[in-house]
Amino acid sequence: MSIGNSPEDERPFADVSSEEAPSIGHVLRQARIAAGMTVDDVSTATRIRIAIVHAIEADDFTPCGGDVYARGHLRTLARAVHTDPAPLIARFDAAHGGRPAPTPAAPLFEAERIRPERRGPNWTAAMVAAIVAVIGFVGFTAFKGDDADKTDQIAGGATPTPSASTTAPTPKSEKLATDLQPTPSDDAIAAAPLDKVTVRVSATHGRSWISAKDHNGRLLFDDLLKQGQSKTFQDNSKINLVLGDAGAIELWVNGKKLDNEFKAGAVERLTYTKGDPQAG
Repeated sequence: MSIGNSPEDERPFADVSSEEAPSIGHVLRQARIAAGMTVDDVSTATRIRIAIVHAIEADDFTPCGGDVYARGHLRTLARAVHTDPAPLIARFDAAHGGRPAPTPAAPLFEAERIRPERRGPNWTAAMVAAIVAVIGFVGFTAFKGDDADKTDQIAGGATPTPSASTTAPTPKSEKLATDLQPTPSDDAIAAAPLDKVTVRVSATHGRSWISAKDHNGRLLFDDLLKQGQSKTFQDNSKINLVLGDAGAIELWVNGKKLDNEFKAGAVERLTYTKGDPQAG
């Protein structure tokens, strides 16, 4: 018999004193029972392991792996059983010393967007323009020479004979111009400067809680990323990531997509620098 469907799970707790508010785990358990859900149901809906759900309902947050993970699990579980997560997070913070204030990421990215980039001469465009000019000159010269030959034949009374080939051979310079056409890179993403580390996190296969910090340890993001949503983080030297459900995530680091085979439900701690892509 599944541990989530045990009849003992559904027995109500003993009466709680009116002078003492029910615990976080008690509130979540009662909300789950009121919603008609078993622990198995909640685990399936949130992708949080059954053992962790049981521990949280018993007010044991040790299996969560830290306060940051515990907040993410509380928020996800509360939404799954249709209760407001804000009071539970506030009570957890009060009991565990509060949470670090996140550093607003928007001003940093805004400053990076408006900073003018230093661009060198576009040698590719200059080379293509020169090749086009050469092709035009060669074509014009060949056309004028052909007209002059035909004029001489008519003036001498000779009937012009059709040429074995009615099309002029393609000059080598034209083939060179075709070979120089730039092709788009399959691994490129928008704006990945070489002097910074840029990490894009995309919840492609499901939702996952995400935490991101810069090289100083300042919190850039700490929340649930729903399926289909993406976040991009940028720093001068290093980005630290924690993925609550790494199997749901795809990563792009410094313009290249990573082929990491993360398992569903696995928690991954990753660090990336300007020299990557590879996990730190």
